[in-house]
Amino acid sequence: MTTTHIIDRAWLIPAALVALLCAPAPAFAQRLPANATPPSASWRPPTVTNAADYVGAERCATCHKAEFTEFEKTPHARLGVAMKGGVTGCEVCHGPGLAHVKAEEAARGDDQKTLAGAKLIFGFHGTAKQNAARCLTCHTSSKAQANFQHSTHFMHGVSCQSCHAAHLVEAADAAAGVKTVHLRSAQAMIFAVPAVNVEVAWLQDGLLKKPQPQLCYTCHADIQAKFALPTHHRVGEGFMKCTDCHQPHGSMNLASLRQADFQTCVKCHVDKAGPFLFPHASVMVEGCVVCHNPHGSVNRMLLVRREGRFLCLQCHVTPFAANTPHGRLGFQTTGECTRCHVAIHGSNFNVDFLQ
Repeated sequence: MTTTHIIDRAWLIPAALVALLCAPAPAFAQRLPANATPPSASWRPPTVTNAADYVGAERCATCHKAEFTEFEKTPHARLGVAMKGGVTGCEVCHGPGLAHVKAEEAARGDDQKTLAGAKLIFGFHGTAKQNAARCLTCHTSSKAQANFQHSTHFMHGVSCQSCHAAHLVEAADAAAGVKTVHLRSAQAMIFAVPAVNVEVAWLQDGLLKKPQPQLCYTCHADIQAKFALPTHHRVGEGFMKCTDCHQPHGSMNLASLRQADFQTCVKCHVDKAGPFLFPHASVMVEGCVVCHNPHGSVNRMLLVRREGRFLCLQCHVTPFAANTPHGRLGFQTTGECTRCHVAIHGSNFNVDFLQ
């Protein structure tokens, strides 16, 4: 009885392997990382001088059905204020629509009159400052968005609707059966990152026009190329997002990082966080990028130099300096420094980072 019992249990392992190998493809699919918690926004009701100038969102839907359909699914649609005439929906951002509606109805298909009527409402066709001002009426209550007018994006003419869409018509097309395809990187295809549902991604990721990192690659093609290098952070595979490290609405840190210096990196690389009794001075001053290229590299461990000793000699170059104890023809010119200086990120035991 005992022998039979052991033999029966021995079949459990092969059976489990067979069940795993025969599992459908979605079981092996890579899950996309969760989105960062969006910043809060304090809604400010529009200043109304004449409530009769507002027509209501339902009137807008008669011509802009696709936009209205998608807009109703967003948090913006739930904003409103109880006042005479009611100001909700589209006119919170676009302004009073009575003059626009009357002009469009009177145009009766005349292209010139239709174009003139379109100018009677704010259509977000102005400058980056004018367009962003509408959004920043509400989206300045959080620290994450308050710096947008001082951000690199804003200084280069990128306004809110360049990345975000309050009503994504592309999502309406997808819901109606129109095939919409977002190109995926080679890494994403290899690692079986699931296809992105346009509407779901839009609603769950801050109303972005495209999912990350495809949206960022629209302008930052040079960074996209770095993520294709042999050693890289796994953004293309779907394990990370650009906003995990960067604050697109601007920050006081270099490269719009979410945290200063090396603090952004040690959020994941906690073993390098310290604090150390003997920290590496270059890390404390210039951050991890003094040695590593965070987006991608042809070198191991994302190093900016192929050989580690050459990387060290960028700083430890003067033979008679206090930070270069070896002679000019010493070991550091022919061997790897980290063979002895193992704790190169910082040490609690040795000032020279020796083991």
